Amino acid sequence: MRFYKYHALGNDYIVMDPADFPDWSAPTVEQIRVICHRNFGAGSDGILWGPLPTTKAQFGLRIFNPDGSEAEKSGNGLRIFSRYLYDQKKVTSVPFTVDTPGGVVNVVIEPGGRLLTIDMGHVSFDSAKIPVAGPAREVIKEHIKILDRDFTYTAATIGNPHCVIPLPAITPEIAHQYGPHLETHANFPRKTNVQFLQVIDRANIRIEIWERGAGYTLASGSSSSASAAVAHKLGLVDRKVTVHMPGGQIGIEIGDNFAIRMTGPVTRVAEGTLHPELFTTKV
Repeated sequence: MRFYKYHALGNDYIVMDPADFPDWSAPTVEQIRVICHRNFGAGSDGILWGPLPTTKAQFGLRIFNPDGSEAEKSGNGLRIFSRYLYDQKKVTSVPFTVDTPGGVVNVVIEPGGRLLTIDMGHVSFDSAKIPVAGPAREVIKEHIKILDRDFTYTAATIGNPHCVIPLPAITPEIAHQYGPHLETHANFPRKTNVQFLQVIDRANIRIEIWERGAGYTLASGSSSSASAAVAHKLGLVDRKVTVHMPGGQIGIEIGDNFAIRMTGPVTRVAEGTLHPELFTTKV
């Protein structure tokens, strides 16, 4: 039961290759929860299950959140999975493709594997694609009340749903207080990732993140992509944006039709073996 652990700006994932788990079609919800648990398991913000066979790309990938739910796409997860493929000598610095439930992405790895660039796909603000409840529309600068506070948000998808809230100033406390209620709000039928956005200047933004199925997160590639796209849609930034997060920085380039190119680092942490005794624990 071999596993490999990496982090992307403090957002850590465990890679599990299905070839090392011949008796598993995929990890169960209970297995995911205990593996990801910070006290009872190996500890991570999610599990990357792959490579898997696919007809759409060179490699297939499934992404599981710590609560056992499945994510359509993860920018940091994709960078980590790509670094794993590089470390296992399954790929080189030649561009390659990865298929996720949120779409196919193109990946380029710099020699040495530490820096990766991914073409994440196109951001859409279409309520039906995100999805957001209500009539068909672009979800731009709409109002929502959470607890004691009224927010203005813009919703977006880059293969997974996002709710972006621009504010004059942001703190981790805001994300912790309001993030869980926004994640599960009735406006979002499949729940949503939440970003609290502060614009620094035309080339820099700062975000605090509450991630669907994972909670407060130090960094996120898809959140960076969605937040930069929203800031550009609102006319607040230009096409090249550095996204600042508690865990570090990601570079975003916004192309035509809100095509997103993301560049960021990955750090190899550890590899080891999951002992069968781990799965006697209930969490």
